[in-house]
Amino acid sequence: MSRFIYFVEAHLVWFVMFVAGVGLLFPATGIILEFAIGPLLALLMLIISLTFDAHAVRIVFRKPSRQLLALGLVYGPMSIAGWLTGRLFFGSGPLAAGQTLLGTLPTDVSSPLLVLMAKGNVALAAVFNAVNTALCPFIVPFLFLWLTGLQLDVPLGSIILELTLIVLLPTVIGVSLRTRFSAFFARHDSAYAGIGSILYLLILLAVVGPNATTIIGYGGYAFVIAGAALCLNLIGYLVGMSSRLLTSDRKEVITYLFTVSKKEFSIAAAFVAASGLPSEIAIPAAFFAVIQMITSPIAAKILARH
Repeated sequence: MSRFIYFVEAHLVWFVMFVAGVGLLFPATGIILEFAIGPLLALLMLIISLTFDAHAVRIVFRKPSRQLLALGLVYGPMSIAGWLTGRLFFGSGPLAAGQTLLGTLPTDVSSPLLVLMAKGNVALAAVFNAVNTALCPFIVPFLFLWLTGLQLDVPLGSIILELTLIVLLPTVIGVSLRTRFSAFFARHDSAYAGIGSILYLLILLAVVGPNATTIIGYGGYAFVIAGAALCLNLIGYLVGMSSRLLTSDRKEVITYLFTVSKKEFSIAAAFVAASGLPSEIAIPAAFFAVIQMITSPIAAKILARH
């Protein structure tokens, strides 16, 4: 079993492409997993949180300026980039609004896994993730209204519940276990990235399958939407790399890279549904989910080698 785990981690990029193809060609394989996205993300957070202890978290909180920088990069230039790429690729209409919404979203829950694989600061990534998600119900509607003039209603209760069950609770449990039984969990450090990679693939399949009909239904125009998603994703990497101007710590730069470039796509659909807006506004987020889950392992692989 351990050999399989290490094999998946070592070849994650190829597995991601294969799983994405399976999800598109055989949507039913992903549809049956759709209900499990939340539990899979929670389990992923638990696994990643077993890699650092409470001491590492305390070190993170001693420098609040790093969190402020992360917030600024995630919600500042990325929101503008979402609006600009929306105008560039779609002009106006629901897809342009959706691309703008995409730019305003917080960090994706899976970002600490990619930080772990790229040998970044995982504790810092987990804190960034939790704080960015916690503040999104208050920041995203304001930014979206400012950039599009559209009112966004926030399902505050469900967002808080999601944050608690998927991010906060698993992280607290994982860090507590690592702190209390450090020697035991440290012995398995080499396996956590591989286990996380398998969960990542299951999440990818659960995302692609339910959206396969929509993606294929756009025909050739799907490449335009995917191009907009890729463009924003690449801008995210560039914005994340700009942190090098303020820190020389390579692990921190890697953390900013994935914190900024990955977006929590599932929140978009919840916001759109709660606001009574056209469902097409959530489409760019669905495309972005697939794109970021393909490019992130590639970026992590490159960074881990240097």
